[in-house]
Amino acid sequence: MTEKVVNTSGKHKTAIARAVVQKGTGIVRINKIPLPIYGSYLVNQKISEPVNLAGENVISKLDISVTVSGGGVVGQAYAARTAIAKGIVEFTNDVAVKDAFAEFDRSLLVSDSRQKEPKYFGGPGARAKYQKSYR
Repeated sequence: MTEKVVNTSGKHKTAIARAVVQKGTGIVRINKIPLPIYGSYLVNQKISEPVNLAGENVISKLDISVTVSGGGVVGQAYAARTAIAKGIVEFTNDVAVKDAFAEFDRSLLVSDSRQKEPKYFGGPGARAKYQKSYR
């Protein structure tokens, strides 16, 4: 019998995270770095949310490996937490865990599709226009 392996992904802005969830000993790695020492405090707390919500008894039986690329630091954190939460829900098939994630924050299970609007001519950004002076 083959071991169950779940592949999931999460997106936020231009950051893309791919998570692999399999049976294991409770190790969570982001780009091959263990979660407790990954990133700044804020980033670490955001990524840890689905791990903490699922509970120690669920996470202690899983190994989660996440690869994140693109975007900035916070975008990568949000993409990683979405990928982790989707992976936990899909691996466990537990409705209670899914409901807990959805009640806490919907973006844990649904990727944020908002993107930066492109810059147009006639101004410094997407909506702003260059000032004009009559005198």
